[in-house]
Amino acid sequence: MNLLRGLQSALINLRVNKMRSMLTMLGVIIGVSAVIIMVALVEGVRSRIVAEFQRLGSDLIIIAYEPDYNQLQRSHRIRGLTMDDVRAIKSQCDLLGNISSELPFGNNMSATHLGNSMKLNANGVESEYPRLRNVTVVSGRFILPEDVSTWAKVAVIGDKVKTELFKDEDPVGKQMEIQGVSITVIGVMKPKGKSGPEDPDKTILMPISTAQKRFVGTEMVGVIFAQPKAGVIITDAMDQVWHTLMRLHDNAEGFKIDSQQNILETIGRILTLFSLVLGGVAGLALLVGGIGVMNIMLVSVTERTREIGVRKAVGAKKKDILLQFLIESATVTGVGGLMGIALGAGVAYGVGALSAKLMPGGMGGEPGIPIHLPLWSIFGAFGFSAFIGIFFGMYPAMRAANLNPIDALRHE
Repeated sequence: MNLLRGLQSALINLRVNKMRSMLTMLGVIIGVSAVIIMVALVEGVRSRIVAEFQRLGSDLIIIAYEPDYNQLQRSHRIRGLTMDDVRAIKSQCDLLGNISSELPFGNNMSATHLGNSMKLNANGVESEYPRLRNVTVVSGRFILPEDVSTWAKVAVIGDKVKTELFKDEDPVGKQMEIQGVSITVIGVMKPKGKSGPEDPDKTILMPISTAQKRFVGTEMVGVIFAQPKAGVIITDAMDQVWHTLMRLHDNAEGFKIDSQQNILETIGRILTLFSLVLGGVAGLALLVGGIGVMNIMLVSVTERTREIGVRKAVGAKKKDILLQFLIESATVTGVGGLMGIALGAGVAYGVGALSAKLMPGGMGGEPGIPIHLPLWSIFGAFGFSAFIGIFFGMYPAMRAANLNPIDALRHE
């Protein structure tokens, strides 16, 4: 018996026993569709996160001070990063290229202009900030080193700040008031879209010295961003920063130095673990579906015992009977797999389309829940569903192949 004839026989049996075939495939359909939905969601989130990190560059180094409670108990002398740390890193870390400190100093700050008002977020930054944080100025200019050295009362504003405060007028050169301080707008940033709970388009950037001297009153720094020079291994640059801070602070604990690549790899491991958990749940559904296939195939062997006896009597060999039943079971699960793929893809993309309407902010500025269904998952799901049919159909097929032809012909 060749594969084509076996497939034809299997499809005929599916048509003859439509209800039984559908119930047999139900577990496989549910399991495969669950796998497809899970892969589409996880890979969608992964691709969106990777795109966000790639926009900033995988070689970005992040320097922060985040002591835990025990570290604070052991050392009270360090309040956090300061401009002294920034200056030390710039002067002593020759493996670094661009370096920029940042001080987020105002969430939901009130800003006004000619009777218009809104709540916005304010960050103090340095002139190298755009190269490190993927910021593009579409109108005006960005902060210059002399703005930082003179504590200039200037700001670069986000697109939504422009729209809500200045309406249709060009904001460059205009005044806005923040917490009683008059600030001159020198530039407008390119829209980025909302990313999680933060909205960079509702943010203004000032010289970090202006934030420190005119709003905060200290030289504290929230985080320092840096990039290694061309050709420098990022871990060597990170080690140089670490040793610089340890010398400066007498080996104090609590400093965190990480890179975008490390963070991306950590997120990837978390998503992989999440995939394994969800994949295990979907695997259980496929297991149940496989057991159902085995049960139905055993019933089919019993029902067709006389047919098997006749085929053996006219010359069919064991391998022919075995192949026929394996093809039939693989066809059942394969068709169920195709239906599960179609159902899962439909549900996944339906959720993506619906969430795009309900969640216009989405992730990374893109609307809705990201959905991405790679080709390997489709072929993998179909192949695995066919394998389930072969695996769970092996015992019924062997049982059919080993039937004694005389006893089979006597079967009523």
